[in-house]
Amino acid sequence: MSAKRAAAIWLALAVIALAVLMASLALGSVSLAPLRVLAALVPAHGPSAGSSDLTAEIVRTLRLPRAVAGFACGALLALAGALLQVLLRNPLAEPYVLGVSGGAASFALVAMIAGCAWWMVDASAFAGAFASILLVLGLARRELWRGEPQDTSPRLLLTGAVIAAGWGALITLLLNLAPDNRLRGMLFWLTGDLNGGAMPWTALAALVVALAAIVPAAPRLNVLLRGDAAAQALGVAVMPLRLRVYLVASLAAAAAVTTAGTIGFVGLVVPHMLRLAFGNDQRMLLPAAALGGGVAVMGADLIARTVIAPAQLPVGVITSIIGVPVFLWMLLRRRR
Repeated sequence: MSAKRAAAIWLALAVIALAVLMASLALGSVSLAPLRVLAALVPAHGPSAGSSDLTAEIVRTLRLPRAVAGFACGALLALAGALLQVLLRNPLAEPYVLGVSGGAASFALVAMIAGCAWWMVDASAFAGAFASILLVLGLARRELWRGEPQDTSPRLLLTGAVIAAGWGALITLLLNLAPDNRLRGMLFWLTGDLNGGAMPWTALAALVVALAAIVPAAPRLNVLLRGDAAAQALGVAVMPLRLRVYLVASLAAAAAVTTAGTIGFVGLVVPHMLRLAFGNDQRMLLPAAALGGGVAVMGADLIARTVIAPAQLPVGVITSIIGVPVFLWMLLRRRR
């Protein structure tokens, strides 16, 4: 693909992201005109300041942090999905396939049952995700550390799948043990909840760090797609690269789950959709996946907040409802 076409697609995604951001700030249980939204983003001074206090509170305190959190989480999930599809050389790989979300959910649910504050729930979720990352890293150390010449992706995938199944059993047990007055909040978190996204800057910082860590390695990822043996023959240090990809993808997924709970299908569908435009060139695909994932979750959150306003739906429900038919359409299109 030419650089001009790639730049045009990136620009289109950026424009769509800005449009969805403005819609997210303007629409909700209280609709605001675009000019009022723009005015609310700039601190008011003077006699007119008091009249805009409510609008500024809605835009800057409630909607803007939530939209930023949605963009950051979606970008992290899509980036993690694209990286795991390279690492595992499996088109069905997605951010939760190695058990990161299961570990985060298990620890977060324990904190919810204990009645902890929201920041304790977030901290517990990240601790659980990190524990799962270390568990897979320890059990699959040969696949990730030694860079063996044969294809080790199936064993790594199997290790993650078994750990994810174990976390799933623990989650089911915790839901059965949870008191009724906390069960709704736990289920809402499990299906994706941006209500706790009042502090989105951690996820946004994680996105910047993840992109800075992995985008420079994109040319080597293109070589890694040919297999470990071929990559080693072409001079790529397979072991450090595989370890970097695993850690960046896992920590990106951990940051997203910690901020917004479990949001499905973004890391699976978005990279596949963008491959229709970019092919499998990671230099083009990874930045586009971040933009596309951010747009997807912001748009899903907008639907979740407005379709039955003032009530809200879990964001993960919207992404799954949209993601299933889109993925099936892509499968049918590919078979033709």
